[in-house]
Amino acid sequence: MSFSGGRWSAERFNRAQLSRRIAVLGALALLVFGAIFFRLWYLQILSGDKYLAEAQGNRVRETTVQAPRGEILDRNGKVLVTNRTALALQVRAEELPNRPKRRRKVLERVGELIDMPLEKVRKEIRRQTRELPSNPVTLKRDVPPEVVYYVRENQRLYPGVTVDRVYVRKYPRGTLATHVLGYVREVTAEDLEEPRYSKLQPGDRVGKEGVELTYDHILRGVNGVTRVPVDATGAPTGRPATAREPIPGNDLRLTLDLKLQQAGERALASQGKPGAFVAMDVDSGEILALGSAPTYDLSVFAKPTVTQAESYAIFGNPKDDPTTAPPAPGVNRAILGGYPTGSVFKPVTALAALDAGAVTPSEVINDGGAITIGNQEFTNAGRTAHGPVDLRKALQVSSDVYFYTLGARLNPDTENGKKEWIQDWANELGLGVETGIDIPGEGTGLIPTPEWRNQLYKEGATDRPWSIGDNVQTAIGQGDVQASPLQLAVAYAAIGNGGKVVRPHVAYRAEDQTGQVVQEIEPAPQREVEIEPEWRDAIMDGLEAAAMEPGGTSYGVFAGFPVEVAGKTGTAERPPYGDQSWYVALAPADEPRIVVAATVEQGGFGADSAAPLVREILATYFDIDAEDLETTTEPAATGTVVYD
Repeated sequence: MSFSGGRWSAERFNRAQLSRRIAVLGALALLVFGAIFFRLWYLQILSGDKYLAEAQGNRVRETTVQAPRGEILDRNGKVLVTNRTALALQVRAEELPNRPKRRRKVLERVGELIDMPLEKVRKEIRRQTRELPSNPVTLKRDVPPEVVYYVRENQRLYPGVTVDRVYVRKYPRGTLATHVLGYVREVTAEDLEEPRYSKLQPGDRVGKEGVELTYDHILRGVNGVTRVPVDATGAPTGRPATAREPIPGNDLRLTLDLKLQQAGERALASQGKPGAFVAMDVDSGEILALGSAPTYDLSVFAKPTVTQAESYAIFGNPKDDPTTAPPAPGVNRAILGGYPTGSVFKPVTALAALDAGAVTPSEVINDGGAITIGNQEFTNAGRTAHGPVDLRKALQVSSDVYFYTLGARLNPDTENGKKEWIQDWANELGLGVETGIDIPGEGTGLIPTPEWRNQLYKEGATDRPWSIGDNVQTAIGQGDVQASPLQLAVAYAAIGNGGKVVRPHVAYRAEDQTGQVVQEIEPAPQREVEIEPEWRDAIMDGLEAAAMEPGGTSYGVFAGFPVEVAGKTGTAERPPYGDQSWYVALAPADEPRIVVAATVEQGGFGADSAAPLVREILATYFDIDAEDLETTTEPAATGTVVYD
């Protein structure tokens, strides 16, 4: 009896334990099914619209439609830069098959289409992906229509391969105004970090130099978007639909005059040496022509990639020794230059001396061909003696002795309250500082001061502190003086217009596609400097005599020129190179409208190279025929020949 009861108790215990297990398993199953139910309810009811949109997005590929950049025109509406459309065969590396064999097969097919070996296809993909990792790889531009049709009809054989329309910059004037225009490239990862490019996407194109960079916000349009239905493999399944039309960029009209620009570049090229020129409106600061030689072909940058060799050929190899490397075509010598100026600096010294009371227009200084200051002798070119000279005569014959004397009288002595008269006037007129021109790459040049040289001496960068000889050399634009043609054009313009220091600019206005003006570009002058009429008249008279009267340093170039010119030659020593040739002119001399500054590296005397260059530019500006110049130009005066 006791045994049966024990067995019954054990069976009841086992059944109760089994029931608990079943209950636990049931509860767990209920929880699992409940979780699944609520997840399905969340996905289908609460988030259904969201995931439906994403699913639909997987069947649509958005393609950027590139907006054409605005054209760049000269002041008269003549086209300097435009666009052309091109069909580009492109590969999106991330959309190529992952399996090596399939990927290789696709690339082989692509290579056969464009007659490019497989290894070269792979090399281009690696190179362009490394340079522009977010952009499609362009294997060939200007593909023929039959290739376009074939790829589109057989898209499944070419996953990740497309033929897209792109806009390419076109330069109908060749290399004309290269350093003003600049070029366009695809935006880089570093560019995208800048606030001005914050709304751009990889693959967008932006200006990199010249007005293309400065006025990128005007020239760059707004890209459009096209949606293309695709299947799971990425192959199109329907016709593309435009979601947003591209908006073209605005056109940019420059202050440049095409005819004057051509004349300047032609005249500079005829010298066969590196150099630069600037022609500018005296009153407004509008740049009428600006050129630098050697130059380069902007169409190089219209290609998908630029090789290192091409880059070095334009901008120079950064590893080269700058003292022995050949001139880099990418350097804009018109605004960067940094050349010793020679005697074209003398009007600046004249203004400083007149303002300081160190000389009067009528004071006569005897020029015996040489002068000793301290224990050092300073001489004229060729030790030519000009005899008694006042300011007008000193400018006409470019008497170094006269200006050496002024440099000694104006030597700064800050301890005794003696101002830096030459340095201050140079800075006020735009030398030693940036002019603010609206193209990048401008240099400041250098106007040496006692503080500057003494600091170098303290640092062991020079063997002596400032001395009176430094100011004597500065007075004639030698020693450590450095300036660009643009800076000298601004300085002479201020003398010509009576004291207004203009802000030079190459942009004139922005226009929409219908030709309507959307923005005028008229920068205000930088400042006004006080030039007494008596000072200006004396300087202008001397500059006019230098160009138009016998004995003048450029009379042999401008004798008989139909328009009166006020001009100054300069011949600057530039060791270890040959002499730097300079000329700056204002015309007409009585009421100047244009200033032209030009320099030629190793060009010799100013009258030999730079002055004839300026003469050609002025002849074009005043519409003077070459035949008229040949019949009216007189030979230089007989007797002592003056060089400077």
